[in-house]
Amino acid sequence: MCGIVGYVGPESNGRALDVLVEGLARLEYRGYDSAGVALVADGEIAWRKKAGKLANLRAEIEARPLPPSTTGIGHTRWATHGGPTDENAHPHLGGEDDKVALIHNGIVENFHVLKTELLEQGVRFRSETDTEVVAQLLARAYAGVGDLTEAMRAVVNRLEGAFTLLAVHADLPGTVVAARRNSPLVIGLGDGENFLGSDVAAFIGHTKQAMEVDQDQIVTITKDTVEVMGFDGTPAQGKRFEVTWDAAQAEKGGHSSFMVKEILEQPAAINDTLLGRTDSTGALVLDEMRIDPARLAAVDKIVFVACGTAFYSGLTAKYAIERWTRLPCSVELAHEFRYCDPVVDEKTLVVSISQSGETMDTLMAVKHARELGALTISICNTHGATIPRESDAVLYTHAGPEIAVASTKAFTAQITACYVLGLYLAQLRGGTHAEQAQQVMRELHEVPAKVEDLLGRMDRVREIARFMADTRSVLFLGRHVGYPIALEGALKLKEIAYIHAEGFAAGELKHGPIALIEPGQPVFIVVPSPTTPYSLHDKVVSNIQEIRARGARTLVIAEEGDEAVVPFADEVISVPATSPLLAPLLTIVPLQVFAAELAAAKGLDVDQPRNLAKSVTVE
Repeated sequence: MCGIVGYVGPESNGRALDVLVEGLARLEYRGYDSAGVALVADGEIAWRKKAGKLANLRAEIEARPLPPSTTGIGHTRWATHGGPTDENAHPHLGGEDDKVALIHNGIVENFHVLKTELLEQGVRFRSETDTEVVAQLLARAYAGVGDLTEAMRAVVNRLEGAFTLLAVHADLPGTVVAARRNSPLVIGLGDGENFLGSDVAAFIGHTKQAMEVDQDQIVTITKDTVEVMGFDGTPAQGKRFEVTWDAAQAEKGGHSSFMVKEILEQPAAINDTLLGRTDSTGALVLDEMRIDPARLAAVDKIVFVACGTAFYSGLTAKYAIERWTRLPCSVELAHEFRYCDPVVDEKTLVVSISQSGETMDTLMAVKHARELGALTISICNTHGATIPRESDAVLYTHAGPEIAVASTKAFTAQITACYVLGLYLAQLRGGTHAEQAQQVMRELHEVPAKVEDLLGRMDRVREIARFMADTRSVLFLGRHVGYPIALEGALKLKEIAYIHAEGFAAGELKHGPIALIEPGQPVFIVVPSPTTPYSLHDKVVSNIQEIRARGARTLVIAEEGDEAVVPFADEVISVPATSPLLAPLLTIVPLQVFAAELAAAKGLDVDQPRNLAKSVTVE
């Protein structure tokens, strides 16, 4: 959600504003509705903020230039308390002399009580936000102790909720103080300069050296130092790491959108997620797994927790992992998990899936699972994120930065990582399970080349999408592993094209959804491979005939050489043949391309759809 940048640099350059605006531009993908910056300059806080896109802030700064500065904070806001207005945009100032500036990601749940207290003391507020309450509290605390770090510590211990806070004071050039609880923050370590950001994209153009910030910690940076302490004042040491991608990977690279670029990066994302997972004998080796293999082997149930696209990757993995391990798997929406009184214990493996590793609902589900004694593993794409640190182990997807709000390469990388985890569990269980695991891994390594081949022949899919630009409703049908792919295909259209789209299990068709079929209704059907057991292929072909007879326009995704679908399809989109359980890594690709092309044909912002944020860091 909100994007946060902090910077302290040498006096010789005075380029804080440039660093902040560049960082905010790299964080635009997170979703936002206003932007602002605050600089420490000449004993005062110099600030600008505007509702709308970052271009509005740039125009405001051009019209009313800001002074050179070595120290500053910047913010892109996704509205929670108060609408997306200039007044509610961050930063917010505190104190009668406006010498404190503060930005905030998250929600302060007890802000109303705190605001009432301040109102009784005569404080006047200029916004509707919970953030301004914190700014005023911080100014008063600083007036009492004369130390911004100690003032921050006093304030955060009064706050309830989730928050990352960054603050500067007009009397302290060269210092930024930050605090985090249940909200993302990472430190960038430079040479004679240091950075803070809601993720590493904020400073990737300047340094690849970074440091994690743990739960309930306060960070104070100067150009040469980084100091970390707990909310209780205990000194702490952050864990350093190196960012494995560079600024060029966060650029469009000549593509029309980040989403298009990321769709095309899927072969590499799948391949990189598989790299280093096997030894010279073909056995799976998960070096990052910090759980005793004997304890993993004793697991008797697996529960996936996730939201949105990540939830559909878990649904896809369920079919495969149950087949490979014979362990029961369930897939739960993370925001419901805590409230359904889940039946988990020390023999349950809870697998969380989150691209950012900061999804608040998923984080809370992981914490609840650990309280219940379960083993927890995170599947994540972001090094240093909160969910992996709160889990017993992590399996990174290595998909590289995903900038578009609508997830594509993260989805296929998540399925890949889930498959790797399932095969590792199968190997631990031994016998025929282990033999099957090695065979499937060999087949998985062939998938990136098949996806690359498929991406090279999507011209007809793009033509269909452009032709359907004025379509108001699209339905999706799938069965077995094709069912979650139908759900994900529908979600992509909802997210970026803003049209009605629904995915159904094909077997449910006659139990209600067939009533939606009328002449001309477009329906995508994800057809199982003819080699899929239980005659599922024939059953889905029958579904195609049923809706075709009622006038539907049938858009069929089928395995190459599947002639049985041809008589009943208005369009056949062929995908390379692969093992039925691995097919989702291929069948999703045409649906991603279709959604991106249709949204572009409608003239919509493919990368930053309305009302959505890349990382949902509040419940």
